[in-house]
Amino acid sequence: MNPKSILAGLALPLATLTLLATGCTKKETTADAGGSGGGDTSARILRFSAIPDTKTTEQSQKFQKLADYLSTELGIKAEFVPAADYDASVTKFANGEIQLAWFGGLTGVQARSEVPGALAIAQGDTDPNFYSYFIANASTGLELSDDFPEGIKDLKFTFGSKQSTSGCLMPSYFIIGKSGQKPEEYFSKPVNYSTGHDQTALLVQDGTWEAGALNFATFDDMVKKGTLDPEKCRVIWKTPTYADYNFTAHPDLEKTFGAGFIEKLQAALIAIKDPEILAAMTRGAIISAKNEDFKGIEDVAKQLGLLR
Repeated sequence: MNPKSILAGLALPLATLTLLATGCTKKETTADAGGSGGGDTSARILRFSAIPDTKTTEQSQKFQKLADYLSTELGIKAEFVPAADYDASVTKFANGEIQLAWFGGLTGVQARSEVPGALAIAQGDTDPNFYSYFIANASTGLELSDDFPEGIKDLKFTFGSKQSTSGCLMPSYFIIGKSGQKPEEYFSKPVNYSTGHDQTALLVQDGTWEAGALNFATFDDMVKKGTLDPEKCRVIWKTPTYADYNFTAHPDLEKTFGAGFIEKLQAALIAIKDPEILAAMTRGAIISAKNEDFKGIEDVAKQLGLLR
């Protein structure tokens, strides 16, 4: 098995792959107010959202500069719409309440499966080769290793949201690949699901949970900002890589703002240089993306019963 590819493990028995969450219900999409494209686009609004993978109370503040940037670059009004949880972000997209979203790998493929014609148009510079950290409280005595951390089996373990690619889906996938067991069967104690990557890290740091899994970008950012002590909350394993976060565009954008708008939107996202805007996504740059980039995540999600 190539340790850098999630595809090599897709032959795992389907009986072991029944997981924790379900896909969202398909809903009929509606175009944004303003009718068909053409004419004065200034009266129409591009509404966008993001999965709440860290503190939801900070979402609007974090993404306001992106809204301002898109408004200026595209000559329209862009407005950020916060989502209460991962499911809510997919539902809002499926309903046409938002026309652009910063999704994780799983929520992205779920949203695109709900909305025919939806397109992944951009991703962070780290997203083609994203990965998760398995972490542990220093009191466990576990240290960083190249091998899967067998010592977590008897610890109190927390994932992130059940719909998180890097906080649950892929960590669960690698646990199943190693043990042939679902997480609920593999761990000797009941597992937990936090509300976000930052909460996972803090719960492990304070010892509420002894070990957990989260995305590397949030962990590294928290260490950089001094909100996490890597001596108390240790990285014990880095997973193989996989594709993850992405901006997905709703096809109704072409009706609302005219033909070719999605291409203009993609160009504007890729052109972002402001470090404050990029910090909202904890990325150093935005690059192009296409639906096919997330085929591996889609295949895993189908086998885990998370897509129709």
